[in-house]
Amino acid sequence: MNKIIESLYARKSVRVYTEEEITREDKEAVLNAALQAPSAGCQLLYTILDITDQDKKERLAKLCDDQAFIAKAKLVLVFCADCRKWLSFYREAGLTPREPGAGDLLIAVEDAVIAAQNAVTAAESLGIGSCYIGDVMENAEDMKELLEIPSYVYPACMLVFGYPTEQQKERKKPVRFGLSDIVCENVYRDKGSQEIRQMFADKTGDKSYEEWMEAFWKRKYESGFSKEMSRSMEVYLREFIKKSNLF
Repeated sequence: MNKIIESLYARKSVRVYTEEEITREDKEAVLNAALQAPSAGCQLLYTILDITDQDKKERLAKLCDDQAFIAKAKLVLVFCADCRKWLSFYREAGLTPREPGAGDLLIAVEDAVIAAQNAVTAAESLGIGSCYIGDVMENAEDMKELLEIPSYVYPACMLVFGYPTEQQKERKKPVRFGLSDIVCENVYRDKGSQEIRQMFADKTGDKSYEEWMEAFWKRKYESGFSKEMSRSMEVYLREFIKKSNLF
């Protein structure tokens, strides 16, 4: 196993940081690594917001389900799927571009998240921990106001960075599913009952499958934050699906 693959296996979410600051050189290295990520047509359909204002960090922590560690992170980056800037580029050339649609949004989200993962991998190589904050998709109205997000721009994900404490270094990474649980050959295939239960055999501990799954279902899928995320996503989608009967 080479160093890059070892790093991918070792990386885990870090939510508690030391007081050590991230140097300007390392910050730029992480950001430049993000820009080296694969991108549709090399358009880099994203804009990265570097949150340096502490008041904004505090507000982000509040809006993202009161996760206080966000405000304590040494580097906070919001990766926005940006379907807006290329409209300006086209118009600068005297062109009349169509308004972006759902497909444009999704490919911009892909670009943004791929770039974010490059940043994560680069940070890991420098000994800097990171954590994805999907909750940046929540509270759309407040988030748009806080970050001054214009039309056709969507905060796809947020990353927070810092040097991990010893406790965080020693904390075990959650076990992933196996290849056979995730990889289907050629076509999609639903799992059977026995396969499903086998997938979770190492996760349920002393609980039955039903007990464990119900608790997880309540904590995640049926949670308030999950429902709010879906509501906010519809707010952003309205800009891209104006003619749809969905909204």
